[in-house]
Amino acid sequence: MKLPVKPAAIFFDLDGTLVDTAPDLGGAANHIRANLGLPPLPLADYRPHASAGARGLLGKAIGIQLEHPEYVSYRDAFLAHYAEHLADHSRLFDGFAETLAGLAQRGVPWGVMTNKPSQYTMALMRALQLDKVACAIVSADQAPRAKPSPDGLWMVCERAGVAAAHCWYVGDDKRDIDAGRAAGMTTIAAAWGYEGEHPLATWGADFTCAHPTDLLKLIA
Repeated sequence: MKLPVKPAAIFFDLDGTLVDTAPDLGGAANHIRANLGLPPLPLADYRPHASAGARGLLGKAIGIQLEHPEYVSYRDAFLAHYAEHLADHSRLFDGFAETLAGLAQRGVPWGVMTNKPSQYTMALMRALQLDKVACAIVSADQAPRAKPSPDGLWMVCERAGVAAAHCWYVGDDKRDIDAGRAAGMTTIAAAWGYEGEHPLATWGADFTCAHPTDLLKLIA
């Protein structure tokens, strides 16, 4: 099915949607385990938690939550290791190079709105040579509120010079779809991503794509 109107722009969540960052996020979590004398967990154990950032990954890796008295020290150690290794193994999901080329051919700009802190967002985008081709990039720490608030999506639309009502937002977590709907965008669930704690069928997305190239099939 094609939508009747070509989008003014398509915006993507970053972790688990545009880029498979789980290998390096999981690597940072396993670094914390190694410091505690624990064996590494397999990557498959980390994937469902990768979109939740340090909180979700540390919860899986060593079972601590925000209220733990040592959470901040573990988080800082996790982030310090991640900052040095965030592009060791992280790559665009299969099919995205073709998808981004197809968007360019169709004259559809694309950008990123992520809950990832801006220092890691920009470092990763530069490492993957995506920072110069995205029309706009916004991280949650640049907006008044993180997703599921629509604030960051309104901000990225403003930077790109487009109206939210004419844009699509693609994400791999329920918070992405909630934010996109609140912003007035067409929402697309990325079934190739990490999915998170809420089953994809419960998100209420306007469309679901099994593969990044399916996005091109929706464009009129």
